[in-house]
Amino acid sequence: MHKSLAGFPALHRLVAGILTLSASHSMAAGFALIEQSGSQMGNAFAGASAAANDASTIYFNPAGLTRVPHQLVGAVHAVKTSAEFSGSATDLLGSPVVAGGDGGDAGGTGIVPNLYYALPLENGFVFGLGINVPFGLATDYDDDWVGRYHGIKSEVTTVNINPSLAYRVNRDFSVGAGISVQYIDAELTQAVDQGSLCVANALAGGAPDVPTALGICAGAGLAPQSSDAFAKVEGDDWSAGINIGFLLEPGDNTRVGLSYRSQVKHQLHGDATFRNAHPLFTSSGVFIPSDIEAQVDLPQTASLSVYHNLSSRWSVMADVTWTGWKSFPELKIKYQDSNQPDSVTDESWNNSMRYALGIDYRPDSRWTLRAGVALDQTPIPDKSHRTPRIPGEDRTWVAIGAGYRLSEALVLDVGYAHLFIEDPEMRSGTAAIGILDGEYDASVDILSAQLTWNL
Repeated sequence: MHKSLAGFPALHRLVAGILTLSASHSMAAGFALIEQSGSQMGNAFAGASAAANDASTIYFNPAGLTRVPHQLVGAVHAVKTSAEFSGSATDLLGSPVVAGGDGGDAGGTGIVPNLYYALPLENGFVFGLGINVPFGLATDYDDDWVGRYHGIKSEVTTVNINPSLAYRVNRDFSVGAGISVQYIDAELTQAVDQGSLCVANALAGGAPDVPTALGICAGAGLAPQSSDAFAKVEGDDWSAGINIGFLLEPGDNTRVGLSYRSQVKHQLHGDATFRNAHPLFTSSGVFIPSDIEAQVDLPQTASLSVYHNLSSRWSVMADVTWTGWKSFPELKIKYQDSNQPDSVTDESWNNSMRYALGIDYRPDSRWTLRAGVALDQTPIPDKSHRTPRIPGEDRTWVAIGAGYRLSEALVLDVGYAHLFIEDPEMRSGTAAIGILDGEYDASVDILSAQLTWNL
């Protein structure tokens, strides 16, 4: 038996495929988080670029700051996701079943905070500062589940610091712009089937058939599916982008907003570590600790919104948002301090659209009641590109909310949304990790609260 992977380029490619780690927010439209305002939650974020009812407009359209007084806004969103897999998997040798459970519920409950500050200046200018979490994910499966060679834990967090400046050009037109200084931190884990990889190595090294190769590897203590190593990749980065917006107010009752957020290009730096790696591999300089690099280009977005007061009691709003997810064609991880070949995941995501409609009802001067619906398209093109890290599918939002004026200075907003998700189907993988075939029972519930303080 060959004692290392040296001299077998095919096995290096196999190792590269095994250690491909990809990421997504569980069941989201990609892994973008639109939960950036507690007051807008009740409308399913319909008309968000035109509403400009409080300082959270900094995220959706900075031009809306010209409608906002000196104000501080804080919001928190509890996002409960559920993702339960049912199906089977083959290993890289084509064995029809990978042993293991269904992974449990890969979802959980996460907290998404927002903080915004608006300060009117002189001569029609308004300064704003927003701090929020525009992208994120959190999925976690049992270590021994059938899809462990595709992924176990995925956790990505971003923090966006967004100073902005708005200017009222005239009574009907305002412009705004900002800089997004963004931090990203990622941790991704998966199992490695060292037994099957050993068999493939033995076959490439001259073993005449699979039974012989299995015997060789069993003698080394490397039986398929029973000698797993565990890989962890961690990395972080700071980068920046811009956002701009325009607000047209052709009358007292109508607002039209157009906004744009640029792509943010991250070059993550971090390290890869391995647990339970066998000397067959570590002696060849693979499955050993290494510095890593990975580029993640977070997408640009553009939104067009309309907000219209039908009367003193009723308002309607609509929104369409485009997200440029084609900036995420692949995820490539470069290993710098080992013989580990680069790993590449083909994502091939599409640009996606989001459509929303909402309504407000104000029964008196203190209360505002809200409702909204939205269709949120997934960028994932088909089930062959859907992975357990990315079990996303089209989502239909149904949302309700309410705002209550506690005093002249304080307003409390709450909102709730349930997201109906088409059962995500999956038949994906590679020759290096096997095929995972099944579907998810998935849903999302979001509860939001916001306090607005007029200073």
